[in-house]
Amino acid sequence: MRVALESTVITHGLPFPQNVETAFALEKIVIDHGGSPVTIGIMDGQIKIGLTVDEIRRMAKEKHVYKAGVRELPIMIAQKACASTTVSATARLAHLNGISVFATGGIGGVHPGRWDVSQDLFELTRTSIVIVSAGPKAILDLPGTYEMLESLGVTVLGYQTDEMPAFYSRSSGIAIPRANNPEEIAGILAASRSLGLTNAVLVFNPIPLEHALLFEEVESWNTLSQLDLVQSGVSGKEVTPFLLSRMAVHSNGRTVISNRRLLENNAALASEIALAIEKTTK
Repeated sequence: MRVALESTVITHGLPFPQNVETAFALEKIVIDHGGSPVTIGIMDGQIKIGLTVDEIRRMAKEKHVYKAGVRELPIMIAQKACASTTVSATARLAHLNGISVFATGGIGGVHPGRWDVSQDLFELTRTSIVIVSAGPKAILDLPGTYEMLESLGVTVLGYQTDEMPAFYSRSSGIAIPRANNPEEIAGILAASRSLGLTNAVLVFNPIPLEHALLFEEVESWNTLSQLDLVQSGVSGKEVTPFLLSRMAVHSNGRTVISNRRLLENNAALASEIALAIEKTTK
């Protein structure tokens, strides 16, 4: 069973060489769990449903790789550009190619203090796929993001937890519905599709305890990073990569380590869910 992996972590999520090391590690985890990894991206205007080893290395080293959501896909194709795909674009392309499960780090959402809402949230209403993440990215307005998901009618589940994880941290104080095993999640996707629903099933998988960071610590780094953002003048699609890079600086690299561990954890769970879905469709 195929498991989709996004490529934005290669270009905008982690520094070199951790980015390419992580990309290969995630593919190996999927294979070790009995799945087939499919890292999605765009190379010279061609949609790649499964980047090759050489293409991943090229994407990791290139200086001018775009970050493409669904909105940017036609532009990247027409202009024959190289682009990594965000959650929204990866989910759409995976679904169009018959892939039912997608593993990522964290979803985009509602940014604090200004009208800046990720395309991810709207794509989740249009694409029937299981997305495994460690929660909304820590730089976001977490209550606002969950409220938006609820208003948009996106199915949200906590994997073996009753509380929404907060990316680097295991808890946020926000209560969510619980799912206890991959088979249950596969059943929820099947039920959603049988009802003709088009929304994603969003599975929030808490970062392993040994790699989790204290919520209060992360909040303090986020506050400093938000101040850096105001002074920088950065806007638009560059906001999230900028904030994540500043979080890495303020945490002395601890967020980079946690980011990789949560990605690995999500790839493993996504593989287990993919196998459970395959069993239910036989």
